[in-house]
Amino acid sequence: MVSNGKGFQRAAHVVMILLCVFCLFPFVLLISSSITDEMTLIREGYSVIPKVVSFDAYKYLFVSSKAIARGYKITVFVTVIGTLVNLTFTTLLAYPLSRKDLPHRSFFSFFVFFTMLFNGGVVPSYMMWTQFFHIKNTYAALIVPNLMMGAFYVIMMRTNFSSNIPDAVIEAARIDGAGEWRILSQIVLPMSLPIIATLTLLVGLHYWNDWVNGLYYISKYKYYSIQVLLNRMLQDVQYLMSSSGAAGMDSMDSAIPATGIKMAVAVVGALPELAVYPFFQKYFVKGITIGAVKG
Repeated sequence: MVSNGKGFQRAAHVVMILLCVFCLFPFVLLISSSITDEMTLIREGYSVIPKVVSFDAYKYLFVSSKAIARGYKITVFVTVIGTLVNLTFTTLLAYPLSRKDLPHRSFFSFFVFFTMLFNGGVVPSYMMWTQFFHIKNTYAALIVPNLMMGAFYVIMMRTNFSSNIPDAVIEAARIDGAGEWRILSQIVLPMSLPIIATLTLLVGLHYWNDWVNGLYYISKYKYYSIQVLLNRMLQDVQYLMSSSGAAGMDSMDSAIPATGIKMAVAVVGALPELAVYPFFQKYFVKGITIGAVKG
């Protein structure tokens, strides 16, 4: 029995190592491709170890290093503020929906679920945000529209509250004289750290990777987030490539590391996410649950 247990453990370790390799391989290939010479990529394709090292793609991106730094600052600001406000709204809606004594609970739950299935579309949304709320070319354009996309997060948090917060704990707190705000802040939220950490990561990634709102609502350069800025750089590269091809200037094609730039853009956009993820991983691993006993 002991030998069988050790064999299973070794097999599990091998499987986990293989899974880690499969997860890391795309990132290693991405970074390697971003520092590979453009002509080498075209002739020989992608490889884990660069055959001809070249940092031309990063030189192209960081010609405007001040713009990159400003884009990062805007993205960090939008991600932090947007995530905090989004989670606040999500919690304030999910908590009452999780309580069985909420009047018209079914109606409000259906209303939240309905927004997951249907929306007004791009054109009506654009008209609403620009003509009625006037958020175009403001930081609100990068924050506010995403606040209206949290129905899935509300359902996740509501389900967590209903499943993991015993009704007996809520009743005991009410008997002791605690109000709803105190119950939420001192009992429900401390017992829900795993779901809060999970939603913080999901919402934060959504804000960090968002470039659609910048494409729709931002036309002034000073409001470009890092994703919007990198997307515009890619468009500029494609424009230069198509223009040079139409003019028959093959020498310009070789001077622009178009493929390497695409890889470098992905690296620049993804590295901060990879750096932050380990700090949230501990909550997923631990599965913190704070219990309470009613005496």
